[in-house]
Amino acid sequence: MKKTADVIELLRDDEQYYRGVGLDYMSNSDIYNLLNNPKLFKVPQPDGKAFAEGRYFHQLLIEPEKAKLVRYVNASSRNTNIYKDYLATNGVDFSMLRIEAENIESLAQTMKGNIQFFEDIYRDGNQYEVPAIGEIHGMMFKGKSDILGHDFIVDLKTTSDIKKFKWSAKNYNYDSQAYIYQTLFGRPLVFYVIDKDTQQLGIFRPTQEFVDQGEQKVIRAIEVFNKYFGANPTDDIDNYYIEETL
Repeated sequence: MKKTADVIELLRDDEQYYRGVGLDYMSNSDIYNLLNNPKLFKVPQPDGKAFAEGRYFHQLLIEPEKAKLVRYVNASSRNTNIYKDYLATNGVDFSMLRIEAENIESLAQTMKGNIQFFEDIYRDGNQYEVPAIGEIHGMMFKGKSDILGHDFIVDLKTTSDIKKFKWSAKNYNYDSQAYIYQTLFGRPLVFYVIDKDTQQLGIFRPTQEFVDQGEQKVIRAIEVFNKYFGANPTDDIDNYYIEETL
């Protein structure tokens, strides 16, 4: 068994975090799948617009060397031959369009251009993309902080409507993320958010109630995991179905 320090060092590498040793640990994305469709638990997801844009946004802000390596297609849409030829030539299944990349670059510039955001993101002593592992309710979890500060963790988010972020945050399980990261890193998680349409900025600090709701989601997700995937499962995942009252 690898020592904790050795595992954490491996998890600094994205390949290990998402497709290597990191698969041995539960994550917040697993919580989402276990609660919404456990058949997707640990199933690799194809790259797409949301993943690519979110990744590029983070890289522009806190991993600029990686951002310089990002490539995109100067095509008007994904239905064009230019786009299709690019995929075939480069042996990939997906790429951002130039207009999408430029929009993300604009978002990153807006966030960096705000004094409070700039100071909090680039404060002396901050660490970036820091992994952690730990036991939570009997399961081993992993997490990787965007920005690990002295007093709190900064998590960078984009949203389609910042006025509704207080509600969408629960739908996207940011409450369970707040609970997991607070437990793993020993300090609160704060969301630094930008609206993709209006470029309005917001700082959202989770309440204890929000974090407690996240803990309950984690507990329920672990119950689902044990039911279908644990050491002694009580049901087969092929028997899973949804039952609701209309």
